[in-house]
Amino acid sequence: MQPHETIRILLVDDQPLFRGAIASLIDGQDDMTVVGEAENGLDAVEKARLLIPDLVVMDVEMPVMNGVEATRLIREQLSTVKVIMLTVSESDDHVFDAIRFGAHGYLLKDLRPDELYDLIRAVMRNETPLSPAIAGRLLREIQNGVTKRSSSPAMPEGPPITRRELEILQLVAEGLSNKEIGKKLSITEGTVKNHVHNALEKLHIQNRIQATAYIVRQGLGRRPGQN
Repeated sequence: MQPHETIRILLVDDQPLFRGAIASLIDGQDDMTVVGEAENGLDAVEKARLLIPDLVVMDVEMPVMNGVEATRLIREQLSTVKVIMLTVSESDDHVFDAIRFGAHGYLLKDLRPDELYDLIRAVMRNETPLSPAIAGRLLREIQNGVTKRSSSPAMPEGPPITRRELEILQLVAEGLSNKEIGKKLSITEGTVKNHVHNALEKLHIQNRIQATAYIVRQGLGRRPGQN
């Protein structure tokens, strides 16, 4: 996305009051606009086809069709459209399916408005955000040895990544942004971005949230006490 382009957003939630509140907040941003709203997953798929938004902000639990299935259909049919999932609980069991179907972010609904704006912009920069609580849950699964489950995506084999690329992907799995990773490792944000891009290409995966799934599935997460 070029600078100063407006991010076109489709909002999907079965609660009209919540949906309307989010729409008002987003429309108050100079670089964002809500181009449509949907009340369930099926409605979301139909409106995504019609509107071709840049981004869909998708509730998880909805009648008719849930947000995970809608995400699968949107990502299959409209590969350029990005999807952020919103959930009320970090214990939501849909997180792994959403990763498998290509969601670009997985966030808790209790985030502040400014956090939502920043995360939307991060997604459009191809930085796939996870709420810290969601990232923490994935890391707990690593620490508990739960690295394989039926809903985990099957990650393709690829050329081995470098030690530095692995280190950066481990931090991605903890929910850190490129800027935060760069500060932690004393390297530039651009260098981090290049390492992430190279690692994703080598592993033949689409985005950072699938990189997190790869780290989880392979048991490569950083252990407690690791700097």
